[in-house]
Amino acid sequence: MASATSCMNSHPPISNPHQLRTLLVAKPIKLQSKQAFPTTPRIRCSVSSNSLLDLSTSTSPACRPAPYREEAATATFTKPASKTGPNWNLLQRFAAAALDTIEEAFVSNVLERPHPLPKTADPAVQISGNFAPVGEQVPCRNLTVRGRIPPSIDGVYVRNGANPLFEPVAGHHLFDGDGMVHAVHLRNGTAAYACRYTETERFRQERAIGKPVFPKAIGELHGHSGIARLLLFYARSLCGLVDGSRGVGVANAGLIYFNDRLLAMSEDDIPYHVRITPSGDLETVERYDFHGELRSSMIAHPKLDPVSRELFALSYDVIKKPYLKYFYFSPDGNKSADVEIPLDQPTMMHDFAITDNYVVVPDQQVVFKLQEMIRGGSPVIFDRAKTARFGVLPKYAADASEMRWVDVPDCFCFHLWNAWEEPATGEVVVIGSCMTPPDSVFNECEESLESVLTEIRLDLKSGKSTHHPILSPADQLNLEAGMVNRKMVGRKTRYAYLAIAEPWPKVSGFAKVDLSTGDIKKFIYGDSRFGGEPYFLPKETDSSGEDDGYVLSLVHNEKTTKSELLIVNGADMQLEAAVKMPSRVPYGFHGTFVSSRDLVTQA
Repeated sequence: MASATSCMNSHPPISNPHQLRTLLVAKPIKLQSKQAFPTTPRIRCSVSSNSLLDLSTSTSPACRPAPYREEAATATFTKPASKTGPNWNLLQRFAAAALDTIEEAFVSNVLERPHPLPKTADPAVQISGNFAPVGEQVPCRNLTVRGRIPPSIDGVYVRNGANPLFEPVAGHHLFDGDGMVHAVHLRNGTAAYACRYTETERFRQERAIGKPVFPKAIGELHGHSGIARLLLFYARSLCGLVDGSRGVGVANAGLIYFNDRLLAMSEDDIPYHVRITPSGDLETVERYDFHGELRSSMIAHPKLDPVSRELFALSYDVIKKPYLKYFYFSPDGNKSADVEIPLDQPTMMHDFAITDNYVVVPDQQVVFKLQEMIRGGSPVIFDRAKTARFGVLPKYAADASEMRWVDVPDCFCFHLWNAWEEPATGEVVVIGSCMTPPDSVFNECEESLESVLTEIRLDLKSGKSTHHPILSPADQLNLEAGMVNRKMVGRKTRYAYLAIAEPWPKVSGFAKVDLSTGDIKKFIYGDSRFGGEPYFLPKETDSSGEDDGYVLSLVHNEKTTKSELLIVNGADMQLEAAVKMPSRVPYGFHGTFVSSRDLVTQA
């Protein structure tokens, strides 16, 4: 159903349980049927080496997985544990049992099950096939490689994704799942793989309790049943059964390596520090607040300036002013003062951009209107009456008085790929994918999704803008998720590597786009093969070519259920190597690459 109040944003910022009130959506929902989720085969792998990247050159795999079954992918969930709880006293056990009874008898049976789920909250849709979760994987070494891994690739490719620990008890959106990091170690032509949950505070508490108890911001919080689930959460909090003050985020979206730390992020919390261990495994270190300096949530797409090595970020609030804050971190992790950016209403800001001298902030039409809850609707709406605009702020501005706003009508960019300054014209150029309808990711809409690669020009002198599609009408594709050469973030770039998001929400390949001419080269994965975000890894040497590097992409064959990491030459778009994964790798979100040189200095 397409309407002005139809969709929610992906990761609303939640810094405490009370902020969850902002996430109520219109319709009560129902988990229509219990789906059987047989477990995938467990894999035993040897862990014989003490060095992370000292991978054996033997061609014999060091792990022995059970054979892939030639059938649709199945989900691996943790079975609910006993309800005695983590160190609960007798009264707490009684309260837990009573609240569980209320949840089942009233919330589930009365408010949810009599009502059908929309596709965007139906777990049978959202986590079916290769969107289904998998179990953790200890390090597996000496993986089978077809072709030759380029010797210049020396480090760990890590990719984040949503992987719910427990089978959903109500509605579930793909973005609601617990964060899991997949790591592929590449060195000396050999490969190893591991995957682990990011053990957020939310994850640890639910694992200890043995069931999902934190409200799911997109899948569950709809109408009266959503209010009831919030009340259950507050009641459990008052009884000391859960503690939302320690964080409610899932850390499933972004990854960045900064200040000697790999940070896993979602915009409903502060980042989590994940360490790559000497054995090639992954472990969650802590919820990382930059030594007490970061006191609010941070979006999952901070920008690392390749020249200054500073990290720039935003934080938005859906409850109280200031609705938006901008800040940055020095290369050694010291945080700047917040710059409060005044907005008339809280706005969803999933991404932004930087240039050499500016940060570019999109203030677009997906907004939070809390009064809609009173009328039974969603507080997260597509405001058709609002004109989108982009704010351009000097990176080191003391306050928001230096912000220059430029209207950009009829433009909603979920992701921005790059931005730079044009000295000759005084314009700021922004490259993004304009998505219509803007709320289609989060709710059922009658219109088909379109994601159009667009060049936006902001004239800071006149305050006017222009924007146009980069591809010709004949070449038009849905392009979502990708990047430019990370050495050139904030500077003029010629190429972008972007996922071909067709058939939505799957990714059938990726495209190399010449941003100046609109020329496009495609790498198509093949029949029944789909992937995710293409990650462009530039060569470490000071090469002259912007496209001198390799594209890494995890790809899954839905017929055979086998997964591979493809390594494609970024210049000629030819396949260099394919690494067979020891187990199924679900479709996911964003990734990064940590070089072996950086691993030496890990915190």
